[in-house]
Amino acid sequence: MTDMVIRALDENDAHLFDELPDTLGARAYHRLTTWRPDWQRVALRDGTVVARAAWWGGPDDTEPLAVDCFDLIEGEEEAGAELLRSTPWRVDVELNLPPGWRDSPETRAAAEARFTALRAAGYELLVERFIYRWTPECGLPERPGRLDFAPEPDDAVFFDALRRIHSVTLDAHAQRAIGEGGVEKAAQQEIDFFRWCPSPREWWQVARTPEGDLAGIHIPARNPAGPCVGFIGVVPEQRGHGYARDLLAECTHYLAERGAEFIAAATDQGNFPMAAHFAEVGYPVIRERANFQFVE
Repeated sequence: MTDMVIRALDENDAHLFDELPDTLGARAYHRLTTWRPDWQRVALRDGTVVARAAWWGGPDDTEPLAVDCFDLIEGEEEAGAELLRSTPWRVDVELNLPPGWRDSPETRAAAEARFTALRAAGYELLVERFIYRWTPECGLPERPGRLDFAPEPDDAVFFDALRRIHSVTLDAHAQRAIGEGGVEKAAQQEIDFFRWCPSPREWWQVARTPEGDLAGIHIPARNPAGPCVGFIGVVPEQRGHGYARDLLAECTHYLAERGAEFIAAATDQGNFPMAAHFAEVGYPVIRERANFQFVE
């Protein structure tokens, strides 16, 4: 096998990134994604692109937050691994896959080749997720009217609610944060994400029962790619009533009333209750995602 060359791209050769076959349909999914050329890298053999990766971050971020795209051609797992190993960034990898990717032998083989490369580069699977996209054609969900929603200017109220919500959680990213620094770290990571989003702080909402007890919170948001469900959470003592559906319905209405032409959302595949709520409210699964984390 001939020698391989790994190249960081710039504005003059950014076109090389699109020369790899789009085996997993990533091109359509990323049609609205803007990558910085200097955060894109390719591996070439005899001048042909055999692997590629793109790192992503917000417009004001000086370092990337995640690998947002990772592709390779058949038989080039080691090229893909070396492409990741050769960079200075050790951030999570978000590998986007077609819905039901395991059902197709071709798609499954392509995905598993990427998994092999990621593991060779020092990554391990953290969680698989469902990726949703609501549009007006899906219809607005019914508002049950069981909870009272209101903005809350005090961050401490949200921090306390997040601590309670994450004290019993199915979310793998929150569980990782708890393992690193307790529920306080998990709560602070959520607050930091909400603050990072360019959407107004005034959008954050608490939900209370008619008796005035806190039921949960929902965060309608906009990330750099557009409107999204930032967070849905019910405090432990209020679970069992299906309130997460109420929160999701309200979040959807809130963003739609502010002109959202689509709403992105995601949940862990193992979070069966939340996945059921997304289905009930009318959010179709448009992609699946395998989240990998770097291990020292």
